[in-house]
Amino acid sequence: MSDLDILQQQLLEQVQKTETLADLDAIRVSVLGKKGIITEKMKSLGSMPTEERKAAGKQFNTIKNILAEAIESKKEQLEEQEINIRLAKEAVDITLPVRPEKQGRIHPLYQTYDEIIAIFGQMGFAVAEGPDIEDDFHNFTALNTPKNHPARQMQDTFYLKGEENSEKFIVRTQTSAVQIRTMEKQQPPVRIIVPGRTYRCDSDATHSPMFHQVEGLIVDKETNMAHLKGCLIEFVKTFFELDDVPVRFRPSFFPFTEPSAEMDIGCCRTNGELKIGAGNDWLEILGCGMVHPNVLKACHIDPDIYQGFAFGIGLDRLAMLKYAIPDVRTFFESDLRWIKHYGFVPLDIPSTGSGLSMTGGNKR
Repeated sequence: MSDLDILQQQLLEQVQKTETLADLDAIRVSVLGKKGIITEKMKSLGSMPTEERKAAGKQFNTIKNILAEAIESKKEQLEEQEINIRLAKEAVDITLPVRPEKQGRIHPLYQTYDEIIAIFGQMGFAVAEGPDIEDDFHNFTALNTPKNHPARQMQDTFYLKGEENSEKFIVRTQTSAVQIRTMEKQQPPVRIIVPGRTYRCDSDATHSPMFHQVEGLIVDKETNMAHLKGCLIEFVKTFFELDDVPVRFRPSFFPFTEPSAEMDIGCCRTNGELKIGAGNDWLEILGCGMVHPNVLKACHIDPDIYQGFAFGIGLDRLAMLKYAIPDVRTFFESDLRWIKHYGFVPLDIPSTGSGLSMTGGNKR
């Protein structure tokens, strides 16, 4: 056996014994690379006689091809082994049950939002929306709010900076501005609710600089105070899921309604707990009244022909009452533990029964 045959056999044995792709590639480089064993030996062909060079060259090419084929074959074998090992490690047991995934929750504010829209929607109210940034006319003047009214002062309202003597813009203090915008564009009959964000300079356990309101408006020729009372009593019974809720309307004052009233619902306060629909105590829940003639005039609606009623409800307040949430500030803290406790599974229909309670809290 010639030296080249011995070399070929040795190299083939090395290839067959290789166990990793990295080692195999190292052998390929050491044998067939620019400075590999076979390459270096082929460089000696130039010094051989012609006939001997032809025979040696043919033998070198044969060995080179044999080794290249052996390396490629071994490479395929090792790649298949690696794939099999990986598949074995990553195998999925399809007989196992599906692992439970963390499920998101609907925020109680949005749950309350949807409930209120659904209730008033069944009464024929449409939803109206408007901008958070308002001008003084729509937020105050058109709502019959005097120039010296406390609500216009800086301690209650967020004013936006602008040039001197320019029109004042604010972040709206109430969604009533949308009522004005609707009446400007739409002649009676008007029947809308206006849910949305509002802003005032206040912050404590029951007040937030940003909070949510739902206001309602009906303007028609025959609308009267009895319609207002019937609408709100039916809403309270449906929202709190109670067959009967003691209700009273107390005279009050709002610049944009006349007469004006505040609506109280029956409750019981014992040991720091408040229960709705039972007991001999009262809880203020919303403001309402007949739309002031000056408001209708500001929207170019004749108050001698049309009249209407309006009401405003703190959405955050209702959520706190129905779902026993003691502090309004927790609505905005993005605490996953809180949302897991108070939130709702999508498409879940909440049921509170007849015993609704919360600790502390006053109306926004």
